Amino acid sequence: MTRRTFQTLAIGSAASQLVAQAGGKPRIKIGQIGTRHAHATGHLEAILKSPDYDFVGIVEPDDEARKRAEKSAAYAGLKWMTEDELLNTPGLQAVAVETHVGGLLQHAARVVDAGLHLHLDKPAGESLPEFKRILDTATAKKRLVKMGYVFRTNPAFVFMRQALKAGWLGDVFSIHAEMSKFLGDNERKPMLQYPGGSMFELGGHLIDAVVDLMGQPQKVTPFVRRTREDGFADNMLAVLEYAKATVTVRSAMIEVEGGSRRQFVLCGDKGTCEIRPLEPAALKLSLDAPHDAFKKGIQDVPLPKSPRYAADWADFAKAIRGEEAWKWTPDHDLAVQETILRASGMALT
Repeated sequence: MTRRTFQTLAIGSAASQLVAQAGGKPRIKIGQIGTRHAHATGHLEAILKSPDYDFVGIVEPDDEARKRAEKSAAYAGLKWMTEDELLNTPGLQAVAVETHVGGLLQHAARVVDAGLHLHLDKPAGESLPEFKRILDTATAKKRLVKMGYVFRTNPAFVFMRQALKAGWLGDVFSIHAEMSKFLGDNERKPMLQYPGGSMFELGGHLIDAVVDLMGQPQKVTPFVRRTREDGFADNMLAVLEYAKATVTVRSAMIEVEGGSRRQFVLCGDKGTCEIRPLEPAALKLSLDAPHDAFKKGIQDVPLPKSPRYAADWADFAKAIRGEEAWKWTPDHDLAVQETILRASGMALT
């Protein structure tokens, strides 16, 4: 057997194994840039567990952050690469960008400029024009952008979306959404560089869901409050106005056990969906008439268990392969980012 024949057979065998592991479908080659984002480890674990992806390597441009990551079990056994090495990996199809927020757009731009599908964690930086350029480049190159908002495939939000579309809830007149937590003094310090405060950090998850359900608001009014001498905007409220509805989005970083009281309540003139807590999701449904298996009145809705990131990455794989259309359009993502900046009291520059 010649060397070339051996290499051909070896490559063919490896490819066959990857296809078999993905249920007969070719696995998508993907890498990750960054370890410093709060969701970096969660997304990495979801990718590594998924049968849809072949993880080729990880990049961490910050030396100190890399040293910390190398000591973490989550990154054990992974191939460390430079960004150029990753972006030039033969057959690479997608990259997840999980740097600190200030570096997200810089690295995302390199990914889409290289003609690759992009997972970009939230929020999409502080420059709306630069984010638009990234979206436009991806569209021009026929590549997808997946944002890291965590409620897109949350089963409670999926149910709410379907109930609203089916007309069970009638016309929406009110949404109350809240997502808070408590940060200690040391945890607050890295946040000081972002004037958008808690709304910029946490509120985007809620705003993504609101814009999905309601479209872009006609007007956004932020209420920014600072409760500590460090100046961090840790107590924030935004009012989003629509023709027939008002939406309140609240996010604070000073609420004791705030995670347990995170909620999203949508009220229509025929019914209400109340999600509380958001994770693991618990959903209460109120209806003025029976629909399918649900009675008139108030009832709990049983929900399937769904790991936070798993369904999101499965949907992304289907869209990359062309099996399903990607629901989250550039227009939606841009509308979400503009609304986040307005709700955070930030400029659109």
